[in-house]
Amino acid sequence: MNLLVIFIGAALINNFVLQQFLGICPFVGVSKKVDSSFSMGMATTFVMVISAMVTWLIYNLILVPFELQILQYVAFILVIASLVQFVEMFIKKVSKPLYDALGIFLPLITTNCAILGLALTAVLKEYNFMETLIYGVGAGIGFTLALVIMAGIREELELVDVPKSFQGAAITMIIAGSLALAFMGFAGII
Repeated sequence: MNLLVIFIGAALINNFVLQQFLGICPFVGVSKKVDSSFSMGMATTFVMVISAMVTWLIYNLILVPFELQILQYVAFILVIASLVQFVEMFIKKVSKPLYDALGIFLPLITTNCAILGLALTAVLKEYNFMETLIYGVGAGIGFTLALVIMAGIREELELVDVPKSFQGAAITMIIAGSLALAFMGFAGII
């Protein structure tokens, strides 16, 4: 039951994008098309899950025993940057059109504060390895869900007449705020 609570909490209740406001850059920048949003979400989810596991291992098996917790930021950033490079090379090799569609946002996963936030939050919550893994999966699914919902709404907005003063960033922020309010409704389910 505890693992289910961690998963639902990370995916819906404490969604990194809509509740903690981490990872806003790809949320706003990539969320124009559902397919590219889903791909970006899956790439980010992969990095989140793997980095959650690796950073847990580094923190608990190296930094804590040698009392080097002060190096956690450096260690976590190095892990995240390495994983993103791996994902970028993999996507470029497997799907060049997807690589081109994601453009500059793919290398920006390295600086996605949601991934670093995930690693740091898991340490603060003192999760064990399995809890950290589930937390990473939940956070990644929640991130993908937020991106895909936003992209779906933005695709539909292309078909309607949006007043000129609301076009562009204004309507995007209104939608983001509305989604954040909607996700606040999940807070009562657990």
